[in-house]
Amino acid sequence: MTLLFAVALIFVGGCLAGGVTVSLLFRNSRRVRSFISKRTNEREAAAAAVQLRLAGGPHFVAVGGGTGLSSLLKGLKGYTRNIVALVTVTDEGGSSGRLVRDWGMLPPGDIRNCLVALSENDDQLRAFMNFRFGQGDLKGHSLGNLILLAATEQSGDFKNAVELVNNLLAIRGRVLPITTENVTLVAETNDGATLRGELAVAERGRDIRSIRLEPSGVKPVREAFSVLHHADLVILGPGSLFTSVIPNLLVEDFTAALRKSKRPVVYVANLMTQPGETSGMTQLNHIQWVAKALGRYPDVVVLNEDVIPEPLREKYRAQGAEPLSLGRQDEEFLISRSCQVFRASLLQIQESGVVRHHSARLAEALMRINRKLNGGYEL
Repeated sequence: MTLLFAVALIFVGGCLAGGVTVSLLFRNSRRVRSFISKRTNEREAAAAAVQLRLAGGPHFVAVGGGTGLSSLLKGLKGYTRNIVALVTVTDEGGSSGRLVRDWGMLPPGDIRNCLVALSENDDQLRAFMNFRFGQGDLKGHSLGNLILLAATEQSGDFKNAVELVNNLLAIRGRVLPITTENVTLVAETNDGATLRGELAVAERGRDIRSIRLEPSGVKPVREAFSVLHHADLVILGPGSLFTSVIPNLLVEDFTAALRKSKRPVVYVANLMTQPGETSGMTQLNHIQWVAKALGRYPDVVVLNEDVIPEPLREKYRAQGAEPLSLGRQDEEFLISRSCQVFRASLLQIQESGVVRHHSARLAEALMRINRKLNGGYEL
């Protein structure tokens, strides 16, 4: 009605200024109303067509955590609504860590980021959900984390709380914690030390000999089994190797079901090493750790083929991070393990000088891989 009223005012003013009769004015106003109604119907039809296309898109299961997973989801939602994100629950830093300690809830931070990434208006919602309080007892807490805390207290269950926020935000897809059990990431190092917790693992990941969750026998959410049944692709990463990607694969019943399902598994390789966590590791080392946790090599590894500019490489090198690449010999090794390598232009350099996967181009690459794997022709 607001648009109709505005157009009518403009039309009336123009007609009266030209001396048009009232009778002619109202005859033409009906035409204006008809025109606006037609355009409105066209917009609604176009929106419905988009929703229909998204509803018929491929079924993706994205497994991981951190900024890498949310970046992936932001790109995928442009192609399909059939996305399920299974998110790690081992985060213990920042606002999430405080809520875990004070309220006994599962860490909400990675879940929050995924919900925002799959929302229709992610830029506006991100500012709202990521708002951090600057003083008092709430200092450092993000609003989105507190919303998930309130939903958990109301529903009595973290998964139900996440499902509630899924529905409230009307997201394109579904976000779920990989498990609703309180777990701790534990690793043994080459020198025999035991690392307990995500923060400790992130500091000495390069020294890890083995890694597990405690308690043992952690059960995945039951929906994890059904989404695997319908998946066209299961996507691992991108994200921190030991603290975002691998923890999900340590939920043994889920990983066993994934192997049994024989669904194509795609690993999105990281762009850089991470200081402390993967310092000194090669791209092949990353892939071998994923294969060890998964129980087999992924069907496809997605690699960035863009070159990071030297000034930016020097900046990262000063922080203890190096670009990751895969040599010809290592690629041949993967091929011998029935693991295909897919290279694409995936690099995005943000204004802050941070390198990230380009969400849209990564999603496009995964769509191509899906068509080729499920269409029966070679990559």
